[in-house]
Amino acid sequence: MDFALMWESLPALLHACIMTMELTFISLFVGLILAVPLGLAAARRRGAAAFMAEIYMFVFRGTPLLVQLFLIYGGLAQFDYIRDSFLWPYLRQAFMCALIGFSLNTAAYTANIFKGAILAVPAGELEAARACGFKLWQQYCYIVWPQAFRMALPAYGNEVLIMLKSTSLASVITVMELTGTAKNLYAETYAPYEIFITAAVLYWVMSFILSLLLRFLERRFNKNYRKRKTGRRSLLP
Repeated sequence: MDFALMWESLPALLHACIMTMELTFISLFVGLILAVPLGLAAARRRGAAAFMAEIYMFVFRGTPLLVQLFLIYGGLAQFDYIRDSFLWPYLRQAFMCALIGFSLNTAAYTANIFKGAILAVPAGELEAARACGFKLWQQYCYIVWPQAFRMALPAYGNEVLIMLKSTSLASVITVMELTGTAKNLYAETYAPYEIFITAAVLYWVMSFILSLLLRFLERRFNKNYRKRKTGRRSLLP
């Protein structure tokens, strides 16, 4: 094992981590914005909006993310009206195509998480809110979303970590994030173990930091649920 080579490759890989984090957080942010209305529509279980939301989730959760990236990166250029539009200078960029693919994919998974969390809110609480004269938006703002968010947070934390590692697929469409940079360094040095072990360690460090942050958020938002009804602390962390 050439530790000197691992040290020499570290600056380039650390710089590539910036793009990896950009892909992760921008995709999660856009996906979260899309997932909220999709989750709400799917949770209603009736109407055209619910049907379209279910179709969207079914398609993006049922097909590989890599195939979706290829369709966006290579498929959009086949349409003349896209190439002639004002969006083409942006859509021709591999980074932007990766963002679109990751955002649409994580939106489908996050919407499914929100759907389950919304349906898990006790129906009796909604009936009580309606009896008290709460309007629909008040029911969602004060009863549904606070509870749904707390219940969805552990599963959404898993989606965040999966999204971080899924950004490695962007390297196949020429985005030079951490994995893409590692592949370039391997082509120059022919040292797969040193380069990819270093990249794996960096992925582990980023995942570890994100998991700590997500753990803190879970404890912060679920602090009222860490005690049993008897008043004793739960054995669960």
